[in-house]
Amino acid sequence: MKDLTRLVQLVRLWKTLALSTAAFCIAGMASAQITVPGANGSDGVLNITTNMVIDLSQAQTAAWDTSPATAGTGVYDSNQWAVVFKYLSVNIATNATLTFANHPSRAPVVWLVSGNVTIDGTLSLDGQVYAPVPLLAEPGPGGFRGGTGNFAVGARGASGFGPGGGLFESSIGRGGKYDYGNPSLIPLIGGSGGAGDAQFDANGGGGGGGACLIAATGSVTINGALTCNGGAGRNQSSRNSGGGSGGGCRIVANAIGGSGSVSALGGFGWETGGPGKIRLERVADSSSFASIIPPPSVVPLQANDQALLWPPASAPEVTVLSVDQVAVPADPRATFDAQGSDVVLPLTNAVRVVVQTINVEQASEVSVRNTPRINANARTVNATVDQVVNQAPLTIRWVADVPVEPGYSAIQVRVVRP
Repeated sequence: MKDLTRLVQLVRLWKTLALSTAAFCIAGMASAQITVPGANGSDGVLNITTNMVIDLSQAQTAAWDTSPATAGTGVYDSNQWAVVFKYLSVNIATNATLTFANHPSRAPVVWLVSGNVTIDGTLSLDGQVYAPVPLLAEPGPGGFRGGTGNFAVGARGASGFGPGGGLFESSIGRGGKYDYGNPSLIPLIGGSGGAGDAQFDANGGGGGGGACLIAATGSVTINGALTCNGGAGRNQSSRNSGGGSGGGCRIVANAIGGSGSVSALGGFGWETGGPGKIRLERVADSSSFASIIPPPSVVPLQANDQALLWPPASAPEVTVLSVDQVAVPADPRATFDAQGSDVVLPLTNAVRVVVQTINVEQASEVSVRNTPRINANARTVNATVDQVVNQAPLTIRWVADVPVEPGYSAIQVRVVRP
């Protein structure tokens, strides 16, 4: 049997109308605050004084604006593809580090805070470093896994996962890239994984950096570190794998500042992963950060503005409907095991993937990427229009005949609009 799975992280791209430079404007605090939808404090106060891991799998599945059944566990909204927490305030003390264990969907993290956020320690959404065969390096929440190394003499490594997953060449794995999405980080999406090494007993690529949105009605002060970095690949002797790319970090607040650092860097490896994206939206900056890499896009807000959390209803979206006439679940998981496969098909050399887009022009480029679990590079095929289903909203079905390999694969679709 051949298992074909689609990664849950479908790229729902939409155009940003305005971008701004990375310059900081030092200004006084406004008398009024921005509004953050859903920031009702139902998860209570988050106060981290020692190293702590938040298990995102404990989140209740519900609409994002639902209060959790148990305070502090958050909710997982599959439609928005996010684990959402609604805090009264957040404080991470000096010398304390907060990390996350992924939700089964690997969804990103969203904090809606009715007060202030202070990070004197470290908030980390980094991807994991290279993993030995047959494991895959986990991404940070919202990111994509690293590719595996080879399984036997004469075998090959495998590509990293995600829209910018690294490919392997000869016996080496390249780094993941973050050349997708848009500077607005709406929708929120993390970094892609690095490719694995093709040498015998090799290691896989680094996992992609995670993605987070912190939206606060008060201030976000970072005197420590906020990191969404890609995991490292291996660059040692003949065992060379790629680093995962940096992820995405978006902060929306009345004031943003501090003496610390924010980073979304690619992980080291035979080839370092590409940088991610950082977005700052604020009424006022209280101070300059010691370091913010890569340079962020910075957007000024007005007092009483409402934070835009999700793509608007009219935003373009894309969905994989079926693989070889087998329907894809609405919330696929791509777990790569017999119990969790999203689609199971008989052995074949190619599959027809049916994709549906809404609010996407017919002149757009729709491509389908198939990333095998082992022993092969990813392949990308451009889809063609099969049927215009509806004019308002514009709904189009596309098809792509995609070559496949025996075993597990992940199918992912990407749209680039004209």
